[in-house]
Amino acid sequence: MPVDLRQFIEKPRENERQIPKYREVPPQDEDQQEEETSEKYGEILHQWQALEFEVYEKSDRWYVAAAIFLLAIVAYAMLTNGPIMAITFILVGIVGYIHMQKDPRIVTFTITTEGIIADKDMYLFENIHSFWIFYHPHHTKTISLHTKAAMLPFVHIPLQDEDPVYIRELMLPYIPEIKQEPSLIDTVEKVLHL
Repeated sequence: MPVDLRQFIEKPRENERQIPKYREVPPQDEDQQEEETSEKYGEILHQWQALEFEVYEKSDRWYVAAAIFLLAIVAYAMLTNGPIMAITFILVGIVGYIHMQKDPRIVTFTITTEGIIADKDMYLFENIHSFWIFYHPHHTKTISLHTKAAMLPFVHIPLQDEDPVYIRELMLPYIPEIKQEPSLIDTVEKVLHL
Protein backbone atom coordinates (compact mmCIF):
# COMPACT_ATOMS: atom_id res chain seq x y z
CA MET A 1 0.00 0.00 0.00
CA PRO A 2 1.44 3.40 -0.94
CA VAL A 3 2.39 5.80 1.82
CA ASP A 4 1.52 9.50 1.55
CA LEU A 5 4.61 11.34 2.79
CA ARG A 6 2.62 14.53 3.36
CA GLN A 7 1.53 13.07 6.69
CA PHE A 8 5.10 13.51 7.90
CA ILE A 9 5.01 17.22 8.67
CA GLU A 10 8.31 18.95 9.25
CA LYS A 11 8.25 19.29 13.04
CA PRO A 12 11.35 19.57 15.18
CA ARG A 13 11.85 16.16 16.68
CA GLU A 14 13.45 15.55 20.03
CA ASN A 15 16.47 13.27 20.25
CA GLU A 16 16.69 13.14 16.48
CA ARG A 17 20.07 12.31 15.07
CA GLN A 18 21.50 15.10 13.01
CA ILE A 19 21.37 14.26 9.29
CA PRO A 20 24.28 15.84 7.45
CA LYS A 21 23.48 18.42 4.79
CA TYR A 22 25.72 16.63 2.33
CA ARG A 23 26.60 12.97 2.35
CA GLU A 24 29.72 12.08 0.47
CA VAL A 25 29.57 9.66 -2.41
CA PRO A 26 32.95 8.52 -3.69
CA PRO A 27 33.11 9.50 -7.40
CA GLN A 28 36.35 9.85 -9.33
CA ASP A 29 38.18 13.07 -8.43
CA GLU A 30 35.71 13.74 -5.63
CA ASP A 31 37.00 17.19 -4.61
CA GLN A 32 37.20 18.46 -8.18
CA GLN A 33 33.71 17.18 -9.04
CA GLU A 34 32.22 18.72 -5.88
CA GLU A 35 33.82 22.10 -6.63
CA GLU A 36 32.64 22.04 -10.26
CA THR A 37 29.09 21.09 -9.22
CA SER A 38 28.95 23.81 -6.56
CA GLU A 39 30.25 26.46 -8.97
CA LYS A 40 27.83 25.57 -11.77
CA TYR A 41 24.69 24.47 -9.95
CA GLY A 42 24.68 25.98 -6.46
CA GLU A 43 25.27 24.47 -3.06
CA ILE A 44 25.00 20.69 -2.79
CA LEU A 45 22.26 19.74 -0.34
CA HIS A 46 22.31 15.96 -0.74
CA GLN A 47 23.92 13.37 -2.98
CA TRP A 48 23.44 9.61 -3.42
CA GLN A 49 24.02 6.80 -5.87
CA ALA A 50 21.45 4.38 -7.25
CA LEU A 51 21.02 1.93 -10.08
CA GLU A 52 20.05 3.46 -13.42
CA PHE A 53 16.91 1.31 -13.61
CA GLU A 54 15.20 -1.40 -11.60
CA VAL A 55 16.12 -4.96 -12.54
CA TYR A 56 13.40 -7.61 -12.47
CA GLU A 57 14.12 -11.31 -12.54
CA LYS A 58 12.54 -12.91 -15.60
CA SER A 59 11.84 -16.60 -15.81
CA ASP A 60 12.16 -18.73 -18.94
CA ARG A 61 8.35 -18.65 -19.17
CA TRP A 62 8.48 -14.86 -19.46
CA TYR A 63 10.91 -15.05 -22.41
CA VAL A 64 8.84 -17.77 -24.12
CA ALA A 65 5.63 -15.73 -23.74
CA ALA A 66 7.34 -12.60 -25.12
CA ALA A 67 8.73 -14.56 -28.08
CA ILE A 68 5.31 -16.09 -28.86
CA PHE A 69 3.69 -12.64 -28.69
CA LEU A 70 6.28 -11.13 -31.06
CA LEU A 71 6.06 -14.11 -33.44
CA ALA A 72 2.26 -13.75 -33.52
CA ILE A 73 2.58 -10.06 -34.45
CA VAL A 74 5.18 -10.85 -37.14
CA ALA A 75 2.95 -13.65 -38.54
CA TYR A 76 -0.03 -11.27 -38.62
CA ALA A 77 2.10 -8.66 -40.42
CA MET A 78 3.18 -11.20 -43.04
CA LEU A 79 -0.41 -12.46 -43.55
CA THR A 80 -1.68 -8.91 -44.07
CA ASN A 81 1.17 -8.14 -46.47
CA GLY A 82 2.97 -5.77 -44.09
CA PRO A 83 6.67 -6.60 -44.37
CA ILE A 84 7.74 -3.26 -42.87
CA MET A 85 5.61 -3.99 -39.79
CA ALA A 86 7.15 -7.48 -39.56
CA ILE A 87 10.69 -6.10 -39.83
CA THR A 88 9.89 -3.42 -37.25
CA PHE A 89 8.67 -5.95 -34.67
CA ILE A 90 11.61 -8.27 -35.33
CA LEU A 91 13.92 -5.34 -34.62
CA VAL A 92 11.89 -4.38 -31.52
CA GLY A 93 12.34 -7.92 -30.22
CA ILE A 94 16.09 -7.94 -30.87
CA VAL A 95 16.70 -4.49 -29.37
CA GLY A 96 14.45 -5.32 -26.39
CA TYR A 97 16.34 -8.55 -25.71
CA ILE A 98 19.72 -6.77 -25.90
CA HIS A 99 18.49 -4.02 -23.56
CA MET A 100 17.20 -6.56 -21.02
CA GLN A 101 20.60 -8.27 -20.91
CA LYS A 102 22.34 -4.98 -20.06
CA ASP A 103 23.35 -4.40 -16.45
CA PRO A 104 22.27 -1.06 -14.98
CA ARG A 105 24.95 1.56 -14.35
CA ILE A 106 25.38 3.17 -10.95
CA VAL A 107 24.33 6.81 -11.36
CA THR A 108 25.02 9.74 -9.01
CA PHE A 109 22.05 11.96 -8.13
CA THR A 110 22.49 15.37 -6.50
CA ILE A 111 20.02 17.87 -5.06
CA THR A 112 21.41 21.41 -5.12
CA THR A 113 20.01 24.85 -4.41
CA GLU A 114 19.44 25.31 -8.16
CA GLY A 115 17.95 21.94 -9.16
CA ILE A 116 18.47 18.20 -9.38
CA ILE A 117 21.36 16.54 -11.20
CA ALA A 118 20.81 13.02 -12.51
CA ASP A 119 24.13 11.72 -13.85
CA LYS A 120 24.96 14.40 -16.45
CA ASP A 121 21.45 15.88 -16.80
CA MET A 122 20.47 18.99 -14.85
CA TYR A 123 16.82 19.68 -14.03
CA LEU A 124 16.58 23.28 -12.83
CA PHE A 125 13.86 23.99 -10.26
CA GLU A 126 12.56 26.78 -12.52
CA ASN A 127 11.81 24.13 -15.18
CA ILE A 128 9.98 21.78 -12.81
CA HIS A 129 6.23 22.21 -12.15
CA SER A 130 6.10 19.88 -9.14
CA PHE A 131 7.34 16.65 -7.62
CA TRP A 132 5.87 13.58 -5.95
CA ILE A 133 7.57 10.71 -4.15
CA PHE A 134 6.13 7.29 -4.90
CA TYR A 135 6.79 5.31 -1.74
CA HIS A 136 5.67 1.74 -1.16
CA PRO A 137 7.68 0.28 1.73
CA HIS A 138 10.05 -2.52 0.68
CA HIS A 139 9.11 -2.02 -2.95
CA THR A 140 9.23 1.45 -4.56
CA LYS A 141 11.00 4.66 -3.58
CA THR A 142 11.04 7.03 -6.54
CA ILE A 143 10.95 10.80 -7.03
CA SER A 144 8.74 11.79 -9.94
CA LEU A 145 9.50 15.26 -11.34
CA HIS A 146 6.82 16.92 -13.46
CA THR A 147 8.92 19.09 -15.76
CA LYS A 148 7.92 21.71 -18.31
CA ALA A 149 9.19 19.52 -21.18
CA ALA A 150 6.61 18.85 -23.89
CA MET A 151 7.66 15.36 -25.02
CA LEU A 152 8.64 13.60 -21.78
CA PRO A 153 7.28 15.69 -18.91
CA PHE A 154 7.87 13.12 -16.14
CA VAL A 155 11.33 12.16 -14.91
CA HIS A 156 11.69 9.35 -12.37
CA ILE A 157 14.67 9.26 -10.03
CA PRO A 158 15.25 6.17 -7.85
CA LEU A 159 15.90 6.77 -4.16
CA GLN A 160 17.09 3.24 -3.35
CA ASP A 161 18.20 3.40 0.33
CA GLU A 162 17.62 7.14 0.88
CA ASP A 163 15.10 8.44 3.43
CA PRO A 164 12.12 9.70 1.37
CA VAL A 165 10.90 11.99 4.17
CA TYR A 166 14.29 13.72 4.35
CA ILE A 167 14.45 14.10 0.55
CA ARG A 168 10.92 15.53 0.57
CA GLU A 169 11.89 18.07 3.24
CA LEU A 170 14.89 19.13 1.13
CA MET A 171 12.78 19.70 -1.99
CA LEU A 172 9.71 21.42 -0.49
CA PRO A 173 11.31 24.90 -0.22
CA TYR A 174 12.12 24.85 -3.96
CA ILE A 175 9.21 23.18 -5.77
CA PRO A 176 5.60 22.31 -4.84
CA GLU A 177 4.53 18.79 -4.01
CA ILE A 178 1.52 17.73 -6.07
CA LYS A 179 0.19 14.18 -5.98
CA GLN A 180 0.70 12.19 -9.17
CA GLU A 181 -0.81 8.90 -10.22
CA PRO A 182 1.36 6.25 -11.87
CA SER A 183 1.04 6.51 -15.65
CA LEU A 184 -0.13 3.69 -17.90
CA ILE A 185 3.48 3.14 -18.99
CA ASP A 186 4.63 2.84 -15.35
CA THR A 187 1.89 0.32 -14.61
CA VAL A 188 2.62 -1.78 -17.71
CA GLU A 189 6.34 -1.67 -16.89
CA LYS A 190 5.69 -3.00 -13.37
CA VAL A 191 3.22 -5.69 -14.47
CA LEU A 192 5.36 -6.99 -17.34
CA HIS A 193 8.64 -6.60 -15.40
CA LEU A 194 10.26 -4.50 -18.12
